[in-house]
Amino acid sequence: MSTLAGAGGPGAPAKTPQAEGAAGTGKAAPPPKRRGAASLLTIALIAAVLVMALVSAGTGAYHIPMADILGSVQHRMGLGGEALDRVGESVLWNVRLPRVVLALLVGASLGCAGALMQGVFGNPLAEPGVIGISAGAAVGAVVAIAFGLSFLGNWTVTAAAFVAGLITVSLVYLLSRSGGRTEVVTLILTGIAVNAFAGALIGLSVFFADNSAITQITFWQLGSLSQATWPKVLAVLPCALLGLLVAPLSARKLDLLALGERPARHLGVDVERLRITMILVVALLTAAAVAVAGIITFVGLLVPHLLRMAAGPGHRFLVPGSALGGGLVLVSADLAARTVAAPAELPLGVLTALFGSPFFFWLLRRTRRKQGGWA
Repeated sequence: MSTLAGAGGPGAPAKTPQAEGAAGTGKAAPPPKRRGAASLLTIALIAAVLVMALVSAGTGAYHIPMADILGSVQHRMGLGGEALDRVGESVLWNVRLPRVVLALLVGASLGCAGALMQGVFGNPLAEPGVIGISAGAAVGAVVAIAFGLSFLGNWTVTAAAFVAGLITVSLVYLLSRSGGRTEVVTLILTGIAVNAFAGALIGLSVFFADNSAITQITFWQLGSLSQATWPKVLAVLPCALLGLLVAPLSARKLDLLALGERPARHLGVDVERLRITMILVVALLTAAAVAVAGIITFVGLLVPHLLRMAAGPGHRFLVPGSALGGGLVLVSADLAARTVAAPAELPLGVLTALFGSPFFFWLLRRTRRKQGGWA
């Protein structure tokens, strides 16, 4: 069976410009044009995230002008500015801003996790939702909710999601490896099996749960940020920040791994330690996202691919860029989810799947065409 490897595309492990530079000097050396594109994209992404966050915070049934939002933030920080009226302050700080911050954290976690998985698996189709890791993490959260587990207090659901996500990503990694490579067909079939099994476990949990727990479980299945609060932001913030801070530290090693396992080892990379570390980081990021937002798919697939096409496969830009891009996509998607069908609210996970599925189909066809078929 043909295989697919290389973080940048199909075929044998691809020698990216970054990897070729690494082979000769021991350091990743992207071309000047790619460095310039990466810098411009980074600035553009930061600006777009800030603007979209302000737009999202001000849009809704109670409109708040952007200047008033900035004035309220300055007032809260003791830098001058004017506070809003009582209703405006309550809407902004108790409803809108927690949701925006949570969307940024969840999107950044999913985008970063997708970039890491594609680098570790050497496969451009790897993504937490597509290959079942989000569903596996959701099983842990759902079981904790359905059976009223509270042994770690507010951290119980997050811890259960992390453990279940870690087990799932380890299982997927082991089952999809063959002859030192990741087989694309095995990866996708493993994801289908994991998603089906996770769905069965969630169904069993619903069967044994009471009515209040069933309502919460439905939230996990559809994906939503409608229950965002500051305590939820604070509960997930340490996991998300830890993963997002650790992930870029291995960017150079992921570039070297794109050469293949043997060349990477010759260049001083402890491949197994790198994989174990990245799997733990992916599980942590996925658990952080699933614990507060439920199952949201395709963000980790879409964002790294678009950035890779724009600025190349170098992970020193791709990993933090995917975090910024993921945050931007999810803030935008959440804004659409709560305004397109107002006053009703569309499930966020359904919305991302609606737009992500055609992209995945296109990517699958493109990959198969370049590979010349799967058999």
